[in-house]
Amino acid sequence: MGAYLSAHGKHEFQELSDKTGFSLDQIANLHTRFKQLSQDEDTLRREHFENIQNLECNPIRAQIIESFFDKRNYRQNSAGKVDEITFEEFITVMSHFKPPELNMTEEKREALRKEKLRFLFNMHDTDNDGTITLEEYKHVVEELLSRCSTMEKETAKSIANAAMLDVASITMGQMAPDEFYAGITFEHFQQILKGFEVESRMHIRFLNMGSTANCCK
Repeated sequence: MGAYLSAHGKHEFQELSDKTGFSLDQIANLHTRFKQLSQDEDTLRREHFENIQNLECNPIRAQIIESFFDKRNYRQNSAGKVDEITFEEFITVMSHFKPPELNMTEEKREALRKEKLRFLFNMHDTDNDGTITLEEYKHVVEELLSRCSTMEKETAKSIANAAMLDVASITMGQMAPDEFYAGITFEHFQQILKGFEVESRMHIRFLNMGSTANCCK
């Protein structure tokens, strides 16, 4: 931690910790990984993510990579995409994958859940029109279920297919004959996944940082 702290200053280091919830040691470790990925440059570009082996077979690989370049995920109330990101933007996105802390209050847990769901929604709302399609929703459910090590891949796919059909019957059943189906909004998305435990299942594996960075399971 000493080299990074000396280069950036303790105040900036602490600000990043306060913003993201990572400890000082976790930030130092993530900075090491950031430098490895960027080949010691000050910013990361999409091509730097291309050769990460643990990401190659992920069914939503493209969405995960794009999430790092989506301004909606920087907690700045902005929209659009960028071509490269700084370390601060990198760990801000990474913080969305942090598991809930022990002894967290219900209010804080609910806020964390909403933040994770918003991030997940943004990941699949690729055109930023405020909706996702039924097919995209199916991929969301399948990806979340696949994180459960006790569940077979085909079982997760079957449940995801059933979930998509269930949502279709609910959303379209409420529509008038002349209404046009625009897609699932974030408010509807929250209701659909109300009973689904997303807080600890939504994590990231491809950075291989070990146990020091809890988000990288």
